[in-house]
Amino acid sequence: MAGHIIGVDVGGTFTDLVLMDEGGPPRVAKVPSTPENQAFGVLAAIAEAGAALADVAGIVHGTTITTNALLERKLAKVGLITTRGFRDVLELGRRTRPKPYGMKGQFVPLIPRELRMEVNERIDADGEVLTPLDTDDVRTACEFLLAHGCEALVIHFLHAYRNPVHENHAAEIAAEIWPNRFVTRGHAILSEYREYERGVTAAVNAAVQPVLHRYIERLTEELADKGYGRELLVMQGNGGTVTAELVPEHAVNTVMSGPASGVMAAAHTGGRAGFPDLLTYDMGGTSCDVGVIRDAIPQVSSELELEYAMPIHVPMVDVHTIGAGGGSIAWIDEAGMLQVGPESAGAVPGPICYGRGGERPTITDANLALGRLNPDALLAVETPVTLDHVRSALAHRVGAPLRLDADGAAAAVVRVANARMAGALRMVSLARGHDPRDFALFAFGGAGPLHAVALARELGIPKVLIPARPGITNAIGCVVADLRHDYVNTINTPVDRLDMAEVAAIVEDQMREGRETIEREGVAVEDLRCIHDADMQFLGQSHILTVPIPGPDVTREHLAALFEAAYWERFAVELPEIRPVLVNLHTAVIGRRPQADIAALAGGREDGGPQAAATRPVWFTQGWQDTPIYRRADIAVGTELNGPAIVEQMDTTIVIEPGCAAVADALGNLIVSVEGEG
Repeated sequence: MAGHIIGVDVGGTFTDLVLMDEGGPPRVAKVPSTPENQAFGVLAAIAEAGAALADVAGIVHGTTITTNALLERKLAKVGLITTRGFRDVLELGRRTRPKPYGMKGQFVPLIPRELRMEVNERIDADGEVLTPLDTDDVRTACEFLLAHGCEALVIHFLHAYRNPVHENHAAEIAAEIWPNRFVTRGHAILSEYREYERGVTAAVNAAVQPVLHRYIERLTEELADKGYGRELLVMQGNGGTVTAELVPEHAVNTVMSGPASGVMAAAHTGGRAGFPDLLTYDMGGTSCDVGVIRDAIPQVSSELELEYAMPIHVPMVDVHTIGAGGGSIAWIDEAGMLQVGPESAGAVPGPICYGRGGERPTITDANLALGRLNPDALLAVETPVTLDHVRSALAHRVGAPLRLDADGAAAAVVRVANARMAGALRMVSLARGHDPRDFALFAFGGAGPLHAVALARELGIPKVLIPARPGITNAIGCVVADLRHDYVNTINTPVDRLDMAEVAAIVEDQMREGRETIEREGVAVEDLRCIHDADMQFLGQSHILTVPIPGPDVTREHLAALFEAAYWERFAVELPEIRPVLVNLHTAVIGRRPQADIAALAGGREDGGPQAAATRPVWFTQGWQDTPIYRRADIAVGTELNGPAIVEQMDTTIVIEPGCAAVADALGNLIVSVEGEG
């Protein structure tokens, strides 16, 4: 894949693009996202970068199309065919409540009851056929669902993870009747026990499949019309990529595609910079995503619940998301308390300072009022508004109810936002047994570097790593991501009763299927590698721990020892009298793509110390201070900056708090040493 490689990521506010070229400097673009059709933003970013698509060797695309469709419930109409007596599994769930301490709540399943059809068939938990599949029932159900306007179909039978013969047969019958390719077999998406989670995951796949297919089809046609003749790769939530041709088959895997690309860039950059253990902090326009990287490997989880009663049990990079982005709106609740988010001004109308009609103050407006942002260098401003106008809105909508002036209101907004984001970082670190002081904080996103040093100081994190291009890190993640496919099979057998030959055969089948899929994609890879994990628990317990295993040659004794060590590390308890159980086997097959040189993104001077381009008053907790303003492009390798300082660049602004110091490394990263309150 020599030549131009494009990574493009669509966020809630901006669409970011990076073009890497072996023969010249990288090019970047940042344009407003187009929620009505994300493809328009992608094409606008390509045009902004001046890319000639005929010369581009590859495009990797991170998208929020499926995540947004789920959150906004703008989904395809889906029908379900299931085992007789089990049509209500998707609605009964796990006896949880939308509000744990409330007496009532509302829940609307993805597939309404009238579109959930039952057929005669039954396979038991050992995979034995108890009741043969009634093929006439399947045909009747398909015809009924089509007559009622269903665009996609889910076939979800009890215990199909153990024996999929009935699901496969029903799918063959449906293929003769169904007018499109949107037929999802539950076991093909998730070959794992627990019929509720497997069914919901399959329903999610079916509901977003037509949405994703139409979007990818439009985008590929537009790219082809403009001269692009290579394969389009799409980021998945597991941090890997898949070809556009294959991505609709497992559309559910693209949920959380955007956050995953940023974490992959963080792992790649941190590993090269000598910081393999990171807390990642991505603050964009609408949300804030945080995660954990250990030994330069992102943590992956299969326990995502996007909203109440929507568990999505496919492997995804483990990130925690809160509604705290630059566009998050500050408001006063009924109790007279200041709240920030989760409602966002989004791309339209956006913050007040964007001049697109926004009237409600946001985090971005507060940072502008405190001198942290340059009012003359904001991106995507259509009709400029004055700083006095922004300050007046903060004083009126936030300050007046709290009896604060404009400065106090803006400072309060930033303080509350920081408290929320610090809480999210504690959720992925302290709540899971990690000490934040053992990590560096990797800050990115257009707004992340504005708040990163203050958050690190609050959490006791000693170092902050700010990459060369924080605002387009998600697009960089698309460039450095590898092809990846994940597979899971349920065993659910005590370790002392395992057939180890069966275990080895399952792992080998997973590896074979992954290799064949990557070969079918036809994308150049340097080599293939496999990562294996086992979900395990003690007999009688419901809590599952995931432990790495060496591969198909793992022994019974090794499995038990690995689980006991993981259990001790997590709970500091030994339970030798209880038998361990192997629940699921996971394999990730990764095709390593040729790597781009991220050092080329630095673009700083090779020697000489930077001169402050200007100074301006900036508010810190110590009050207003005259602060030097630097341009990132003027900072050479080895340059040291002492806080307070502001560093500006096209895609972000970096705030270095008083008492802290930063140094530029050879990759163009700024490494900030965080001290106590200055």
